[in-house]
Amino acid sequence: MSLIKNILARIWAIWGLISFAGSFILILIPSMCAYLFREEKKGQDFFNLVSRIWMNTWLFLIACPVKVNGKENFKDAENYIIVFNHNTLLDVPLSSPFIYGGNKTIAKDSFAKIPLFGWFYKRGSILVNRKDEKSRIRSFEEMKRVLAKGIHMCIYPEGTRNRTAAPLKPFYDGAFKLSVDTKKPIMPCLIIGTREAMPVQKTLFLWPTTLKMYFLPPILPGNQTAKELKENIYKVMEAEYIKQSSKK
Repeated sequence: MSLIKNILARIWAIWGLISFAGSFILILIPSMCAYLFREEKKGQDFFNLVSRIWMNTWLFLIACPVKVNGKENFKDAENYIIVFNHNTLLDVPLSSPFIYGGNKTIAKDSFAKIPLFGWFYKRGSILVNRKDEKSRIRSFEEMKRVLAKGIHMCIYPEGTRNRTAAPLKPFYDGAFKLSVDTKKPIMPCLIIGTREAMPVQKTLFLWPTTLKMYFLPPILPGNQTAKELKENIYKVMEAEYIKQSSKK
């Protein structure tokens, strides 16, 4: 049965790549209309709407529907630093489109060089070269500017995909230092199911799975240091991940 599943999952992964590319071509021009908006936040809200329509369509095509919990934690006229766990590449299409309101993601600048997709990628991202200190400083200041505009920031504090058996990898400081500096609340979000749909240890593998997102109540930095805030949110996310994973 394992051999049959692996064969079917690889065939399904090929369909996933084909349907991803085909649906992307259809939404490329509509998404680029976001550049026509004078107000950056309205442009980002529009871009986010198009992205969500695209992802809902693609996830339907690959039989990986997403269920979003915690919508009520988003308050009108407020924006957040939203931190996600990161298990597989499938997390990326989920995170930004299903945030309620325009947002940008801190992301590797290398992906912006991909033909056509790079245009889309740059619109939704703040680009950074993690090996370049000046680039890291510029991206941090750009994140502050984006938050000041009322746009959410989307960050993966683990940095890279979690290839361990633990619920979460240790967090980097960036998201929490950003919260302390700007006084913006952090909203944790757990993504469940992507580890089963697209295991990080397997190449070209995709299995139909119901995916779930849990947006948790926002946490204000208050008088906490970045380190204290990081430790606090790590514990909250770890406990929630274990809780939701046990319901399978």
